[in-house]
Amino acid sequence: QVQLVESGGGLVQAGGSLRLSCAASGFSFNTHRMGWFRQSPGKELEFVATISRGSTNKYYTDSVKGRFTISRDDANNTVDLYMNDVYFDDTAVYYCAASTQWSTRTGPGDYDYWGQGTQVTVSS
Repeated sequence: QVQLVESGGGLVQAGGSLRLSCAASGFSFNTHRMGWFRQSPGKELEFVATISRGSTNKYYTDSVKGRFTISRDDANNTVDLYMNDVYFDDTAVYYCAASTQWSTRTGPGDYDYWGQGTQVTVSS
């Protein structure tokens, strides 16, 4: 059974930091591209970051470049999102996702497995 379980969300002040983690099981983690998406109330699901197999390539949406870092640990089947200097607009439910696609993918439809999400709330 495929499982992606996010953790680490919570309340953080603007300018602060947060680390999200996603634990994967039930599929071959090291052969999948991993990504983070987010969704704010009333808004569509938005791509945040993605990391390739073997961590050779990372790609971020413009609004988080220089502030967020994605990393993966293939030995432990985890992918993390380090969020620094968070803004109020970073408030959202954050989802971890896995894709079999080799090339960089930013569309939700390119991802095969999804977690349940973790809430991040940034206070001003």
